[in-house]
Amino acid sequence: MKKIFLFLPGFAVFAGQAQQTTTDTTRRAFPPAVGTVTTTRQTPVHDPVMIKEKNTYYLFCTGNGISVYSSRDMKDWRKERPVFPKTPEWVTKALPNYRGTSMWAPDISYYDGKYYLFYAVSAFGKNTSCIGLVVNKTLDSSSADYKWEDKGKIIQSVPGRDMWNAIDPNLIVDENKTPWLAFGSFWNGMKLVKLKDDLLTVAQPEQWYTIAARPRDFMLADSLAGNAAIEAPFIFKKDKYYYLFVSWDYCCRGEKSDYKVVIGRSEKVMGPYLDKNGVAMTQNGGSLIVQGDGKEWYGAGHNSAYNFDGKDYIIYHGYDAKDRGRSKLIIHELEWDKEGWPVVKD
Repeated sequence: MKKIFLFLPGFAVFAGQAQQTTTDTTRRAFPPAVGTVTTTRQTPVHDPVMIKEKNTYYLFCTGNGISVYSSRDMKDWRKERPVFPKTPEWVTKALPNYRGTSMWAPDISYYDGKYYLFYAVSAFGKNTSCIGLVVNKTLDSSSADYKWEDKGKIIQSVPGRDMWNAIDPNLIVDENKTPWLAFGSFWNGMKLVKLKDDLLTVAQPEQWYTIAARPRDFMLADSLAGNAAIEAPFIFKKDKYYYLFVSWDYCCRGEKSDYKVVIGRSEKVMGPYLDKNGVAMTQNGGSLIVQGDGKEWYGAGHNSAYNFDGKDYIIYHGYDAKDRGRSKLIIHELEWDKEGWPVVKD
């Protein structure tokens, strides 16, 4: 989810991309009722992530209480009940100015025998944001073991202290089975921090890395800072490389969205991540992999990537050029070129 800031000494002004109701056509349609089945092209999602349990795929995305869909074939999607029936108490304590029930950009992983779902909440107006965690033994809502256990706040960004934003989380476990959390939106870029093995707290001594960034003059108005827009990190391990996907430019503007996905890679999870030209992603590097064409989709981005049953996939949302720029689910297979870079399969 995108958040844009103008930073001046002593205060920050929020431009409200993700909550801008005057331009965001993706927020105007009512969500489908529980039990409703939609096809992939028609499934209304934002910031989708996916996982498979037994013979069922589960999709999690931004929405009230975190939206959930299920499917047997990745084509027809059934709307499930949200993860949270109401906002957790810790959220309003940590973020007194938090309004509404929308939770952003979840990330789902199977880890140590359970399903771990990171998610973001944020107060309007500042980088007063938190990343939370909720855990379940199963994703099958008909199971007696189905129960989401909220673990509360994992990371928080504080205005005036942090020049980063605690949203858009992504868990990656490295080759040594060490867990890391990537996250971030705008500000000074995408961050990576080492977690304890239980995923509940930051590991000590703290290890923080900047893994991608775009130069930003914080004295410029947000309308002039589009070339600094970056968010939604996702790290996918393939053979000897870690591939870092990030989204550039603007989401959430319907027909005016110019969202896109770029990529770099590294042999180490903490980087440096370099694009195809050898430019570091901390220095505005990134090789294009996904963008809108203005005919089928306007902007497209905030992706995740997985291997299911021997095939690699990229999952993301796009702003439908045939439906007033509303945000929809997109799923494509990934192929790999001779240099080991991913290519979206048509």
